[in-house]
Amino acid sequence: MRKTFTKEERLCSKSKIDSLFHGGSSFIIYPFRVVYFVRPVTSSTHPVQAILSVSKRRFKRAHDRNRIKRLMREVYRLQKNELLYDEVMKYDLNLDLAIQYVGKEELNFELLFTKMNKTLKQLAHAISS
Repeated sequence: MRKTFTKEERLCSKSKIDSLFHGGSSFIIYPFRVVYFVRPVTSSTHPVQAILSVSKRRFKRAHDRNRIKRLMREVYRLQKNELLYDEVMKYDLNLDLAIQYVGKEELNFELLFTKMNKTLKQLAHAISS
């Protein structure tokens, strides 16, 4: 698979977002909080739909939030195929996913990469059990 993060892979539906936060499970691996909701397979072309967010309360300036979101998208995009998609396709499921940045300071790319790796591995383990 190509390492992209297209519009179809982004979670935009208001009803899906509401059901994700009301009925989903969550865990925290600092600096990320992950909320996920597993659904039986539907006609969607992408098995995982994700939303990435950074709190306006912790980062007042938009350029700080945008930089963190840009870094989060990049580390997610680079690792999702190997760590997450294979696990979801193996069990024939669809996954709605929210990754929230809960850290108090901006971290560098290498540290975010390793933390996202741990996060996606734990998510894959949670899906399989």
